[in-house]
Amino acid sequence: MYQYDVTFIGSGHASWHAAILLRKFGKKVAIIESDLTAGTCTNYGCNAKFLLESPFEYLDGLSRYEKAGIATSGHISWEKLMDYKKEEINSYAPAMEQLFAAQGIDLIKGKGHLIDDHTVGVDKQEITSDKIVIATGQRSARLNVPGNEQFHDSRDFLSLDKMPKRMTIIGAGIISLEFATMATKLGTEVHIIEFGDRALAAYPKDYVQTIVDTLTEEGTVFHFNEAVTQATVLDDGSYVVKTDSGLTVETDYILDATGRIANTEDLGLEALGIETDRGGIVVNDHLQTAVPNIFASGDVVSKKIPKLTPTATFESNYIASVILGNSDPIQYPAIPNVVFTMPRLSQVGVTNDEAKAHPDDYRVVDIPFGQQLKFQTKLEENAKLTLVIGRDKTLKGATMLGGEAGEMVNLLTLIINQGLGAKELNAMIFAFPGVSSGVLTSLIQALNE
Repeated sequence: MYQYDVTFIGSGHASWHAAILLRKFGKKVAIIESDLTAGTCTNYGCNAKFLLESPFEYLDGLSRYEKAGIATSGHISWEKLMDYKKEEINSYAPAMEQLFAAQGIDLIKGKGHLIDDHTVGVDKQEITSDKIVIATGQRSARLNVPGNEQFHDSRDFLSLDKMPKRMTIIGAGIISLEFATMATKLGTEVHIIEFGDRALAAYPKDYVQTIVDTLTEEGTVFHFNEAVTQATVLDDGSYVVKTDSGLTVETDYILDATGRIANTEDLGLEALGIETDRGGIVVNDHLQTAVPNIFASGDVVSKKIPKLTPTATFESNYIASVILGNSDPIQYPAIPNVVFTMPRLSQVGVTNDEAKAHPDDYRVVDIPFGQQLKFQTKLEENAKLTLVIGRDKTLKGATMLGGEAGEMVNLLTLIINQGLGAKELNAMIFAFPGVSSGVLTSLIQALNE
């Protein structure tokens, strides 16, 4: 007899959704957490980022109407915004702990590691469990160069009490461009140093270029094809970042945004024969490791699909269903993702590049709806949409640039996953006017072609 039916190592979205569902079916559940309860997204990831960046969306909108002679510019106090962020976000971990207690879930604080296939050690304590789920997530990477002890990560930035006058960001991925969007609008001199020849490599080049051009116009300086080699501290407490080409950038703050690494160390995986690779823990199509009663969920899993909070939640609920008797392999639906820059960039399903590489299977339709629907897009003239249409005349993928891209991608995801065609969409009535009505009209026309 084991102490628990299911034990989760990690308390984020990759675990707690399953924990609550399993409790509803009478399972005895424990969650082990060494950091803040509820994990990265809740405490120092997506939630904090969205709270901090949302006011900048209004600044961006005001600037567009200012060009039309209508609005006046606004101002954001980072210090007051950070106070609000801390008050709001800091309440989440205690609230989740109360939720776990109310649900009858045992929360054990400490670092968990596998002792054998049914035993988890937590510091000096040992607990036994029929099933174990590893949901330890990822952490920020740290570039291995001299002076990297001066670098900060995304968690540091999202708790930054005062915005520095000068900031250097290493890497030109999602975190880099999102944070640069906020800092630049506050007047910070931002330099982005990128090893490759472009930003946001997973997204269409022309879409990304619009974001890069916007940031450049606002003052961000991009340095592509540059490898950071060291950082040194000056006498006044500022820093110099150097690259292999001889570039030097003086700065007050260095943010390392070179990627994230799965937390697989010190879990006891090797002793049990659980395989890992560069992406994380290797699992089968039921999210089981090499030890069948030990699962892995969320960002710690090695996978090619986007490592996002909704994906972790989906996997968490799936694992609960398997433990409760579901024998079907996991099947991922279309997974949307959003880059919270100004303008927003979203993508779902078959990408533009994938579609263009298979012209017999897909038709690509470009819609410059910011030009066509200017008042509906709130004067966002560079807003655009690319649709990927399958041979069966249903939507297979979409990429969108614009202030409403983050919300619109959910509607487009629903249409993709439900396989809705022009006939089904024409049988519905949608609210008008607005970005969604304009996009739906354009989509129906494209499906009918």
